[in-house]
Amino acid sequence: MRIELVDIHKYYNRGKANEVHALKGINLAVREGEAVCLQGPSGSGKSTLLSIIGCIYPPTSGKAAISGKQLARLPDHFLTQHRRDNIGFIFQRFNLIESLSVRDNITLPLLPMGFPPAERNKRAHALLEKFGIGHRAAFRVDKISGGEMQRVAIARALVCDPPLILADEPTAHLDSVLSTQFMEMMSLLKDEGKTLVLTSHDPAVSRHPVVDKLYTMIDGSLAEAG
Repeated sequence: MRIELVDIHKYYNRGKANEVHALKGINLAVREGEAVCLQGPSGSGKSTLLSIIGCIYPPTSGKAAISGKQLARLPDHFLTQHRRDNIGFIFQRFNLIESLSVRDNITLPLLPMGFPPAERNKRAHALLEKFGIGHRAAFRVDKISGGEMQRVAIARALVCDPPLILADEPTAHLDSVLSTQFMEMMSLLKDEGKTLVLTSHDPAVSRHPVVDKLYTMIDGSLAEAG
């Protein structure tokens, strides 16, 4: 899945006393099957940029296109379907529902799509085995380890088989061993042809060989770092 951002600006509270110019003329092109990482301090605009790529926020101005489709011109119901079908999100704090089982967390994105229980369980089983957590399928999420939670979050992001994976500070709450394991899983996904966009200030992510291009964000501006 190709990403093309041209002269993207994003304002919050525009015209008000608390106006924030979060993104300032961002230009970014990501090829299908490429892995890029956005590094920079907190508040630099990384999460806002990821949210625009993920069709959560519209840009205030500029062109944002995914595989040739200009997102700002699409109605909300189409954007919802586009996110569901094409984008897998991996959040910094995982955003799992602790009262549900591992299996139910993974299959949650399939419910609004009308998949029958057999198909939901089939997809969950394949991902549980792929990430080595099949023995935890029936466990509540609040009863498993942090590393296992991470794998559940990745499996949930993949259950719809999206071509684009977005990960926002995915190793922020992980130790060095789990961070290494996470990037190994990202390498597997890239080998499968997934496009990856990661945000991180963790060198274990930004300097990993899976990353094709590294960008630095400072005060809403973007520059290629190498």
